[in-house]
Amino acid sequence: MADSPFSTRTAGPQGGPPAAGQPPASADDAYLERRTLRRGSAGVLLLTGLGVAYVVSGDFAGWNFGLAEAGFGGLAIAAVLMGLMYTCLVFAQAEMAAVLPSAGGGYGFARRALGPWGGFLTGTAILIEYVLAPAAICIFIGDYVESLHLFGLESGWPVYLACFVVFIGIHLWGVGEALRFSFIVTGIAVVALLIFAVGAFTEFDASRLNDIPVDTSAFGANSWLPFGLLGIWAAFPFGMWFFLGVEGVPLAAEETKDPARALPKAMALSIGILLVLAVVTFLAATGARGSAAVQDAGNPLVAAIEGDGGATPLSRFVNYAGLAGLVASFFSLIYAGSRQLFALSRAGYLPRFLSLTSKRKAPYLGLIVPGALGFALAAGTGDGARMLNVAVFGATISYALMALSHIVLRKREPHMHRPYRTPGGILTSSVALVLACAALAATFLVDKQAAFIALGVYVVAILYFALYSRHRLVASAPEEEFAALAAAERELERD
Repeated sequence: MADSPFSTRTAGPQGGPPAAGQPPASADDAYLERRTLRRGSAGVLLLTGLGVAYVVSGDFAGWNFGLAEAGFGGLAIAAVLMGLMYTCLVFAQAEMAAVLPSAGGGYGFARRALGPWGGFLTGTAILIEYVLAPAAICIFIGDYVESLHLFGLESGWPVYLACFVVFIGIHLWGVGEALRFSFIVTGIAVVALLIFAVGAFTEFDASRLNDIPVDTSAFGANSWLPFGLLGIWAAFPFGMWFFLGVEGVPLAAEETKDPARALPKAMALSIGILLVLAVVTFLAATGARGSAAVQDAGNPLVAAIEGDGGATPLSRFVNYAGLAGLVASFFSLIYAGSRQLFALSRAGYLPRFLSLTSKRKAPYLGLIVPGALGFALAAGTGDGARMLNVAVFGATISYALMALSHIVLRKREPHMHRPYRTPGGILTSSVALVLACAALAATFLVDKQAAFIALGVYVVAILYFALYSRHRLVASAPEEEFAALAAAERELERD
């Protein structure tokens, strides 16, 4: 059977092989009943906390390695450009999330705009990000636990296993409980960042910002750009660390009270808070001790305030708060990955059993399966930096496709009812698209191996979709229904 952009088949009530022809409504109802999330669990406040939680660990570490690629001035420019990309992307997403509020998030937007292939490519890229990032952060949690001498534990598989078991267990308990836990831990981390900034700014010296030696062989090199103009581009992935993950807020759409109103407001608040934290953290850390002192530090905020006298009460506090930030991001990224996997599975893009939900309306296999995979990767490799680079590669692909989806929907469906409209319209999403493509290319400058690993995973997923699952999509899944209704409306308009 030749596939049009909307050729779908519907699964039987047990998620088995596709039935011939359209099944009765009761079969669709039975299928979806076993794949239902808890409605109305999140409002604007919890969603805003979720958006900040995805990202907050990136303020504590990771961004500083961009100083070794670009120096203070280069990383500052990269961070501004990446902040612009995320801001434009978030506002474009907010419009689409208000129109298409489903657990698929970015995959659902791309499915409506770009067809099944576009939806699958976007959803797979998002899934790569949200499976790899928790595995990496789990390793960083282990390193923090060991450095803080908590309970005499060392970083290793027992700590990684405890992280996945405990925090997946909270998610299985219920989404409302999980989001409240995330909100509390995120609040602790944000307060700690502000306290750090107050302490660090008392030692601020602008002359320390550009203390990295200049590479005179680099084109355009100077004290502010010690590695030249190319260094700015190489620093894009590190500038992303201040914002990576905030685009995951729409994944909570089906568990949100009044998503058309709550999602745009929460997304705007989240990116606003993250922009402020990025500026404050970046300036405070580099100005307190100098860019050279923190560029290679595993814990740059602590390095910025310890000084030559060793640990201080403030540095110890920030060290413990860094652990809270890691926990907040780890916990929320598990949530995001489970919802993306749930949506792709429910629509038949991935094996359908992965979208089954428990009596508490939690996608238990969508939590356990990626959690087991993440644990295996963490325990088997111990290479958190490499896994984060793979996650960044997947993220940049999804950003480009989501921005393109906004442009296509604005062009193709201009009369669609939009409860929220992106400021700047297509211009805003076009900026996000261009910067996302530039960030994707920059990943090859930083870690070619990670980029090719991500490409390999992507190719395997594409083969699975091309040879198997695209013929077994579930027409009654929300994202498929949105697309089918749009196709029918366009047919009527042509007639």
